[in-house]
Amino acid sequence: MAKDERKNYTIQNDSSRGEVQIADEVVAIIAALAATEVEGVDSMAGNITNELVSRLGMKNLSKGVKVDVLEGVVTVSLALNLKYNYSIMEVTGKVQEKVKLAIENMTGLEVADINIRVAGVEMA
Repeated sequence: MAKDERKNYTIQNDSSRGEVQIADEVVAIIAALAATEVEGVDSMAGNITNELVSRLGMKNLSKGVKVDVLEGVVTVSLALNLKYNYSIMEVTGKVQEKVKLAIENMTGLEVADINIRVAGVEMA
């Protein structure tokens, strides 16, 4: 995500203390980290640019994640590589639960949808 594409969202606006804003890239990183903590998830799947950047040793923690925030409601799309011999239904269900809890607890934003695309299955 280029710096000029980054969007900020106000999550708190209190006249006595000030304003708190969060970038959509931060929400994407929270989602990616939560998703990769689930057993059965091998990695996030990105586009060809993200794959080349990661091979060069540069980390892109939000690869494979698209976040849309509209009026405090978040929609997340994830692209995942799963490990072989795990139930896709069980793993993706756990990912949805964990990502929803992480975003809601850390940002206070409401999560409406978490869409998952299984991009691949990694063999041991």
